[in-house]
Amino acid sequence: MAKDDLARQDGEKLGGTAAPEGRARRLKELAVEEAKRFIVLFVYLWILFGLFVLNQRIILHQHGINFTAQGFAIINALVLAKVMLVLENFNLGRWLHGRPLIYPIVFEAALFTVLFILFHILEEIVVGWSRSETVSDSIPAIGGGGLAGLLCVALLLFFALLPFTAFKNLDRALGPGRLKALLFSRGAA
Repeated sequence: MAKDDLARQDGEKLGGTAAPEGRARRLKELAVEEAKRFIVLFVYLWILFGLFVLNQRIILHQHGINFTAQGFAIINALVLAKVMLVLENFNLGRWLHGRPLIYPIVFEAALFTVLFILFHILEEIVVGWSRSETVSDSIPAIGGGGLAGLLCVALLLFFALLPFTAFKNLDRALGPGRLKALLFSRGAA
């Protein structure tokens, strides 16, 4: 159920008073839908960040450095999935909904890429602060440092997020449940 529909239905009155059981049912449906969206986002991000950490581990192992940080992948996936849900509810790309579908897909992938990089920098600053480091000492060398490293990581994130934003925008464009039916039901095409 769409949030606009929920708000409209909540405003309707039955016999002069709002039906509390109907509202509670709709709130429960909305909570279940949000939980499903959160789980999908979390799993997608956990796989994505887990692969980045695994890649980093392999590279460092080749240089004789032991490195294990899969816990950061899980924590980052949990936090960023929630942040992504909040941003989606703000619907920052609504001005692109009347344009060709590629525009909101690319815009959202770029927005989430910038968000993830900023979150990583903020996370490192907080960790550095807890170790009594200065802000400048805490800023991470993303992608090995320099503009080239930052651009490389940004492009990796952008292209890794494109499928997610594409599926989300396709689902919106096709209508509720249509993409899921096309992907997972026999003979739906």
